[in-house]
Amino acid sequence: MLRGLYTAASGMLAQERRVDWLTNNLANAETPGYKADAAAMRAFPELLMSRLEDQPIPTASRRAIPTQTVIGPLVTGVYMQELIPNFRQGDVKETGLATDIALVDGQVPVDRASGQRGALFFAVANGQGEVRYTRNGHFTLSPDGYLTTQEGWYVLDANGERIPLSSERFAVRDDGTIIDENGTATRLGVAFAANPQTLVKEGNGLFRSTTGPLPQAPGNVTYTVKQRFLERSNVDIERTMTDLLAAYRAFEANQKIVQAYDRSLDKAVNEVGRLK
Repeated sequence: MLRGLYTAASGMLAQERRVDWLTNNLANAETPGYKADAAAMRAFPELLMSRLEDQPIPTASRRAIPTQTVIGPLVTGVYMQELIPNFRQGDVKETGLATDIALVDGQVPVDRASGQRGALFFAVANGQGEVRYTRNGHFTLSPDGYLTTQEGWYVLDANGERIPLSSERFAVRDDGTIIDENGTATRLGVAFAANPQTLVKEGNGLFRSTTGPLPQAPGNVTYTVKQRFLERSNVDIERTMTDLLAAYRAFEANQKIVQAYDRSLDKAVNEVGRLK
């Protein structure tokens, strides 16, 4: 009986975590460049259940020996193993702001080792030189004259340097070349992750590479840089709402099972074996 109680309780915990990440996806449905999370659910290792019983044997002593009868496998619960970002390209919308830049995927190969499709990112760095990667192109011009994110991270060029701009009157070509109003040309840095699952999500739409700095996009990867456009979140709101309702229903079902076990245990403790 307790095994069933633990199994239902683990189901409640898993659905509670599922609700958490689904609501986080919904909360970021309007965040530029946000990549929706998907969860990987795993079952606890199966147990092979057997029943011990006495089997009499025809001997002079008439003693019985225990034998095993296989009942079958039993899964004792489920848990959320990890959250996996979905790096699918989001829709692109026009904003009219010169500092808004969208990165549109072109031909991006699939990594043979991992089977994952590669992903492209803007490279950004903070004041300490820590490099992160983002798809959020909602940039701005800092007081000291550099192209930065809204949180103050410096946007990097193809050489890993900050991008100085004299004003917001600059142009960005399709290949990522930035032309300042004084005629200075800088190539926007576009990093490439052959296996994006090696990236770890951090706050404010940033990703950290666990395998070292990402290289610039190689020649077999194509993309287009669009000024005055933004990539929207890739959250599917209708699907997320449906999954959220399903998670609530699954939580309630496991809750009813726990309540049923609780009533059975109450009777076993307080009524079974009572003398009348």
